[in-house]
Amino acid sequence: MTTDAPPRPKARAPRGFQDRRADALATERRILTAVSRVYESYGFEHLDTGAFEYADALGKFLPDADRPNEGVFALQDDDEQWMALRYDLTAPLARFAAEQWDSLPKPFRRYAYGPVWRNEKPGPGRYREFLQCDADTVGSDRPEADAEIIAMAVEGYAAAGLPRSAYALRINNRKLLNGLLSAAGVNDAGQKLAVLRAVDKLDRLGPEGVTALLGAGRKDESGAFTRGAGIGSAATDAVLAFVEAGRDTRAGTLDRLAQVIGGSPEGDEGLRELSLISGALGRLGVGEDQALFDPSIVRGLEYYTGAVFEADIALEAVGERGEPVRFGSIGGGGRYDDLVARFTGQRTPATGFSFGVSRLAAALAAAGATGERTRGPVVIIALDGALMSEYFAIAGELRAAGVPAEVYLGTSGMRAQMKYADRRLSPAAVIVGGDELAAGTVTIKDLDLGRMLAESVADNRTWRDDRPGQITTPRGELVAQIRRIVEAAS
Repeated sequence: MTTDAPPRPKARAPRGFQDRRADALATERRILTAVSRVYESYGFEHLDTGAFEYADALGKFLPDADRPNEGVFALQDDDEQWMALRYDLTAPLARFAAEQWDSLPKPFRRYAYGPVWRNEKPGPGRYREFLQCDADTVGSDRPEADAEIIAMAVEGYAAAGLPRSAYALRINNRKLLNGLLSAAGVNDAGQKLAVLRAVDKLDRLGPEGVTALLGAGRKDESGAFTRGAGIGSAATDAVLAFVEAGRDTRAGTLDRLAQVIGGSPEGDEGLRELSLISGALGRLGVGEDQALFDPSIVRGLEYYTGAVFEADIALEAVGERGEPVRFGSIGGGGRYDDLVARFTGQRTPATGFSFGVSRLAAALAAAGATGERTRGPVVIIALDGALMSEYFAIAGELRAAGVPAEVYLGTSGMRAQMKYADRRLSPAAVIVGGDELAAGTVTIKDLDLGRMLAESVADNRTWRDDRPGQITTPRGELVAQIRRIVEAAS
């Protein structure tokens, strides 16, 4: 009697989640290390909060809230409380600050990094799980605190290896648009939120698409209809004039905005804050080409209350089929003076910036700007099963000397083992057979030198006779020889 075999699952990663090998992980680690050093140089304390938060503590601030699970990945605990994977590092900070406020130094300055999760539609460089690296100041309402956060972002991108011309960091203040809408008679909170979300799509939909979303609504290419803000033509014209008020200099943009917003009290407050930020940025050495004012920047998250910032990458990249790929935002942040108050009832000013580490790493990789590949270990070639203890002794000596090393543990022959070392981008391979063991020697293959010398070898016979990059040395000099090779390769 035969039975049907159970179906095999298809090997596949869920959409929006990625498998990352050593090169990608090394790029992310390099970015995290560089940016963390910048944060620490400004006196920010490292903090780590858990991956899960209670759903009511996270709040419902995501712009993609029409998706299942309200844009987050949630589950119900055995005590029937709903928990969700954090969608950013800011909401957990607000919970932590509210919970620990009495014991914290004030202002509380912290940085954090780690994965976050969003139940959103994936796209180029847009994942459902990704790394962020944040710095926030909680407890200061000074616009200079915003300026310091912006200066750290600029310095962080430079430390991560991003050329100044490869990105633009743009700044706005939500109070400006709020004041403009109030002056235009738009006071409904739902309408204001719809306006913010419409303006946030300007770079993707253009003025025509934003105009539709400010009015009755817009139907996209698939036929799906998005209801608009319905604010009327006069208010729509005012919003479009506002988002197009950007100029080449921060001072020029401030002058133009003063003419557009209509002198509302909230708008004037936003202008005053931007003026103080501009002055502080100048004193912090942040040039006009590094951080500029752009009224079209509003940020999608609902919890921002004042200044907002966003960094867009401009590197040219191509996809798997050779098509141009635009990665867009690689970081952003702003002021969120009401987030801690959700827990305490007391307004607590706060501001911060978040590096989109995963998207930045993906953009650098797609543009071929990540640098050298991750080097592999020194490989000890296993030619004789009876000599495995000797091979492991060699690997141990190298590791003790600070040199990564491994013994080949497959069953392939010499040629395949050398190919393995080459694919690992190993700096060297160590060969010990019976003859070497009896003579007290080892053979070392300098793989980098061998690759370079191979370019001048005309035929296989010359290659076999000359054996470029290969030396035989006394066993006692193995570690010293390997270290010289590794240091030359680094």
